[in-house]
Amino acid sequence: MPTADLVFAGARVRTLDPDRPAATALAVTGGVITAVGDEPDLRDWRGPHTEVVRLDGAHLVPGLVDAHSHPVWGLEMATGADLSGVTDLAGLRAALAGAERVDGWVLGHGLDHNAFEGRAIDRSLVEDVLGGAPAFLRLYDGHSALATGTALTAAGVTGPRSFAQRSEIVCDDTGRPTGHLVEHAAMDLVVAVMPSPSYAERRARLVALLSAMAATGLTGAHVMDGGGVDLLAAVAEETVLPVRLRLAPWCMPGAGREELDELIVLQGRGGRHWRVGGVKFFMDGTVEGGTAWLDHPDCHGQGTRAFWPDPQAYAAAVRHLHTAGVRTATHAIGDAAVRHVLDVVAGLGPSGRDAHRIEHIETAPDELLPRFAELGVAASMQPPHTGYTRADGTDEWSRRLGGARAERAWRLRDLRDAGATVALGSDWPIAPFDVRSVLATARHPKGAASRRAGLTGLEALEGCTTHAARAAGEWATAGRIAPGFRADLTALAVDPVDAPADEVADAPVRVTVTGGRVVFRGE
Repeated sequence: MPTADLVFAGARVRTLDPDRPAATALAVTGGVITAVGDEPDLRDWRGPHTEVVRLDGAHLVPGLVDAHSHPVWGLEMATGADLSGVTDLAGLRAALAGAERVDGWVLGHGLDHNAFEGRAIDRSLVEDVLGGAPAFLRLYDGHSALATGTALTAAGVTGPRSFAQRSEIVCDDTGRPTGHLVEHAAMDLVVAVMPSPSYAERRARLVALLSAMAATGLTGAHVMDGGGVDLLAAVAEETVLPVRLRLAPWCMPGAGREELDELIVLQGRGGRHWRVGGVKFFMDGTVEGGTAWLDHPDCHGQGTRAFWPDPQAYAAAVRHLHTAGVRTATHAIGDAAVRHVLDVVAGLGPSGRDAHRIEHIETAPDELLPRFAELGVAASMQPPHTGYTRADGTDEWSRRLGGARAERAWRLRDLRDAGATVALGSDWPIAPFDVRSVLATARHPKGAASRRAGLTGLEALEGCTTHAARAAGEWATAGRIAPGFRADLTALAVDPVDAPADEVADAPVRVTVTGGRVVFRGE
């Protein structure tokens, strides 16, 4: 019989395979799991070139996957000063006053809407501390930004504009741009004239980021964009990616048959540890930005329009891709957006089952929950997002929605109880990428979601393994430890199912294995 490349021994293996739920050893050959059992069962798999990794009682589970991340495009978003620790306007002003200039610009990211303390977002609140320097500050949601007057001038932005997608240059009553740019088309006007890093800088940052992700136990990520594909392809040629990436390029409003067919052609493009598989849509924006599509307006009278000005054009695009066998993932935060996506999948008939997913689902009424399981639509949710809200309802997200809708926040538990596939992720750089925090927060959601029960330890683990695999259509090859499955593995010092959530969040990572290659070794 052939011998293995790797044998893991002395482990407490939780396989998530119903045919053999536990083991102490396994063998890996050619990037695939070839045997699972106890050490005596695997003796014959050892040969002169087999590396034996002794785990000394560590807990080995299927490789942990972030079901929603932006590791390549996110490098652009996470450029400049990290403003995620800013909690009020005084802190923001202080951070900007001392911020490093990049080619004369001040760039920042991760800014919480709550830092404005209920004020309208306006460049006048910060311009005096910048000394005239152009500044572009991304808010944490990734769907809005604050640009100063000099930045707007550099981009030629002098007033409102119309866009093919749901975007806005916010202006005051006099027509003066406030600097608040809502959604991608508006932000891209300034992004086009900002300083950008060199290829060498982007490459170095990408390799460092993926290595840091692997150090938390992450073996894979569902990448919800197609940005930087050429960079990713080049890096994958030069080195082995430590995290397996599955990309879903965007389809934006206005896309016609030609653009849709180009997305179809892209499917399957890839290399070692990366591949294009799916298409990403936006049905709405964010609650804090006033662009979530809601059944009823938010407290500012906003949230009544879809990201696609013609929602039926979205439906037609999904149908076209579905007919070509392309899976879709749709960003839908508000209740109206979630309902519309479910209606579109229902219109596909039985063939739509287990082929489509909805991202975020931040507020949803009771009647929508059973439809996920009925239609086979996966719910892709990001528990760390709950940390941007507050249990007392004083945060921007809760205030905009109001009591009843805010009480329906991030219904992880209810969706699982309704039989849905619930895949879990971070949405980095919107929230930190540490997958252990994703597991912990899924068990104990924060802020507005803390009033509801979270997932069990096993359900949280499934969200980053078996349910993530099902959401990607990879149920037969990933998410479990069984012969024939990918050798993507994570070993932790504690049991991620039975250990308290706070211990899981800080659990030492013993080994991370991607494609049968040890990409991280802990102490």
